[in-house]
Amino acid sequence: MTITIRPASATDVSTVLRFIRELAAYEREPDAVEATEPMLHEALFGTHPAAEVLIAERDGASIGFALFFHTFSTWAGKRGLWLEDLYVTPEARGSGAGAALLRALAGIALDRGCARFEWTVLDWNTPAIDFYRAKGAVAQDEWTVQRVSGAALRKLAGRD
Repeated sequence: MTITIRPASATDVSTVLRFIRELAAYEREPDAVEATEPMLHEALFGTHPAAEVLIAERDGASIGFALFFHTFSTWAGKRGLWLEDLYVTPEARGSGAGAALLRALAGIALDRGCARFEWTVLDWNTPAIDFYRAKGAVAQDEWTVQRVSGAALRKLAGRD
């Protein structure tokens, strides 16, 4: 069984949304997904794509995905690569698909001259943390994520 990694195409949008929903359920937020196929199509393949997706396949069947986009480091003066989501279906875990997706993303980061490749992981997700550590990832524990959304975002913008 060979794992292949390929860029997603517009015909993969329904598969990407299915994977996003499965990931949300795994992360204990099954009702949090607001994305729709038209929204994803525009975000990934519209006039100004906001992100890119790689699809992992085994024997022609989609078994995982990685959604990523560029950031910028003012200190390094270069782009970075941000991994928003990495997901492999439960039955395909341990097949090498996750490692293949990370390897492909690291290659993209190098090919594009990125200074870094980063992502977040839930603190309770020890299987993922262990997997990332085994691949050389280092926790950035001194940094905390800050988020403003919904009503708080509107208030901050002075649009409440």
